[in-house]
Amino acid sequence: MQSGPEEAGSRVAEKLTVLVPTRNEEANLRACLESVKWADQLLVVDSFSTDRTLEIAREFGARIIQHEYLNSAAQKNWAIPQAGHDWVMVVDADERVSPGLAAEVRGLLAGPGGPPAAGYRMHRRTFFFGKEIRHCGWDTDSVVRLFRKDRARYPDQWVHADMIVDGPVEQLEGKFDHYTYRTLDQYFEKFGRYTTWSARDLAERGQRATVLKLLARPAARFVKMYFLRLGFLDGAAGAVLCGLAACSVFTKYAKLWEMQLAGKKGAGETGA
Repeated sequence: MQSGPEEAGSRVAEKLTVLVPTRNEEANLRACLESVKWADQLLVVDSFSTDRTLEIAREFGARIIQHEYLNSAAQKNWAIPQAGHDWVMVVDADERVSPGLAAEVRGLLAGPGGPPAAGYRMHRRTFFFGKEIRHCGWDTDSVVRLFRKDRARYPDQWVHADMIVDGPVEQLEGKFDHYTYRTLDQYFEKFGRYTTWSARDLAERGQRATVLKLLARPAARFVKMYFLRLGFLDGAAGAVLCGLAACSVFTKYAKLWEMQLAGKKGAGETGA
């Protein structure tokens, strides 16, 4: 007997796991999970939170797995194979899936034959101190976040790792809302870790810190973001953001220089 339209449609629809990495995210997690509660599975990969993160995750019926955090790429690569469904969307705790993006993803998964591509790239609207940043280069921010779990993984990289997908990648129209730093204390709490990881990435790629790089790279970052990418149109928030970005570049090269110095001292001690 031939199936009716609804039965046929339900048979071909793909199911989705939304993967949310967490560590002490009680301030963000509820709004994040509220924006993705329509998914077939919520998978929270937690780095041993000590606040109410796990309690909030349980309220939404999320499956919780815990794993010691090394870096973002390693954490997600460990969690992705444990997703309960073939299609996975990664959503950070400080992100929200807009209604438009949610509708687009659901329509894609429900289409005949499932999504045609192996991965999908999405734009983000990013908020800094509560203000949407419309310039500075952040307006073109785009990341691969929806993918078949057996055809995608993050590269072995400490920071800013964008997903590698085995197959075609398409761009979606909908956007994430990304609520990044709300205070300078929050920014500088992560500043030390991220600049150290960035320096390690540079070292592993064979990069060297020189006086020219220490002086020119931070200035170039500020000029690019504030003037060429029109960051001045974002007002005081744009000025602060661009200044902090330049400071971050200087610090990662200073830490790379420190690593080089330690390496030379170690080599000298070994040879003594």
